[in-house]
Amino acid sequence: MAYTILVAEDDQDITNLMRLYLESSGYKVLCAPDGAAALELARTHPVDLAVLDIMMPRMNGYELTRSLRAISSMPILILSAKNADSDKILGLELGADDYLTKPFNPLEIIARVKANLRRFYELNQSPAPAPAVVGPLRLDPGALCVTKNGVSIALTPTEYKILACLMSAPGRIFTKVQLYEAVSGACFESDENTMMVHISKLRDKIEDDPRRPRFIITVRGLGYKIEAVE
Repeated sequence: MAYTILVAEDDQDITNLMRLYLESSGYKVLCAPDGAAALELARTHPVDLAVLDIMMPRMNGYELTRSLRAISSMPILILSAKNADSDKILGLELGADDYLTKPFNPLEIIARVKANLRRFYELNQSPAPAPAVVGPLRLDPGALCVTKNGVSIALTPTEYKILACLMSAPGRIFTKVQLYEAVSGACFESDENTMMVHISKLRDKIEDDPRRPRFIITVRGLGYKIEAVE
């Protein structure tokens, strides 16, 4: 059964280009010219992944990301002409899984869509392994949840996958590229900086003091590892 992709974009030329490439790749496509229309489509139709512009009328991409994340854990990709680091960080903080800037290569969009769909839905449908435990952290693949000292921690799908990768081998050092490939199945030019943002947000949620992390440790020049807190 074909996946359904929601495209929220007010530029009709870009919408037509996205529809052409996505449908040629076998996806069903729903298009909305503004954020409010996109949210209504997501509420009334089964949607597997969303590609969102930021600068749209009625509801911008940031507001739409927040609203979609409140009702769904689907992968969200932001595609925007806003290319400042602060814009990317804000989008990821609000729950987006990926951020691409315009102008863009349509083939890269398709590759990222495929990677996010594959990882997200394979994770949900594969037989669940045993829960992973690192100190007070417990990751339960069956329930797709993370707890710390028994208290649930709300993570985005990307944050969950990063933590699952790290907790699969406590003490092992993972490079940023390895982590991104574990999450998305492929690594692209700007992904190392994006991974740093995801790690920062993950620390905000699981560390007692994110400025002095005790679980997710940075190994200079190499990457990250997770360790149990004594």
